[in-house]
Amino acid sequence: MPDQPIVILGGFLIRPESYAPMVARLGQLSHQPVRLVAVGKPEWLLTVFASTWARILDRVAATVANLARQSPTGRVTLIGHSSGGILLRLFLDDAPFQGRCYDGKSLADTLLMLGSPHTALKATVLRAMVERRLPGSTFADRVRYVSVAGDLALPDASPLARRLAPTAYRNSTGLANDRGDGLVPVTAALLAGSMPVVLPGVAHSGAFGVRWYGSAAVVEAWWRAQE
Repeated sequence: MPDQPIVILGGFLIRPESYAPMVARLGQLSHQPVRLVAVGKPEWLLTVFASTWARILDRVAATVANLARQSPTGRVTLIGHSSGGILLRLFLDDAPFQGRCYDGKSLADTLLMLGSPHTALKATVLRAMVERRLPGSTFADRVRYVSVAGDLALPDASPLARRLAPTAYRNSTGLANDRGDGLVPVTAALLAGSMPVVLPGVAHSGAFGVRWYGSAAVVEAWWRAQE
């Protein structure tokens, strides 16, 4: 991995403070600045609207531009958890979205996606738009895509995960007994054309299991796996 700053965009309805262990561990592992683009719960609830996606991506763009100016490579590494990974795929594009042209690939050469729901039988309108517009690893000639998927045995998961997983998996792949992180099936999290990393025993978030993508030990596992 190049020695360059890291920008993180979290997942739907997950509090920014939940990512503090991830930010701290990545700083230790990379010896580079690490910045989380904070999105609160009220704003996540408005992400059914494209205009809210654009407001979030505006903040991503400002953070990326600032860190790229400080970067020894002139680039940054992007990390997106859950829905954040979908938004960052769109951020890479240079085609207009809501009147903006982000062209994130000009300043970011690596995108790590953690439990991001890339495909689903019942995808939201905007998630489906990203897959139609940017299928698979569209900019693989310029950006290194890495998909990280948790493979959590439901007996080891939280009661919430055991309750929600069958419906979530069925809506995604049609298989209620699929394998996944308690919310996103492994197959849905592995973007076509990306480097796949599957981590046994890892949950989608802290609400789904003790060990999730943002736990310090798990952060080290997926960071080392893709180096």
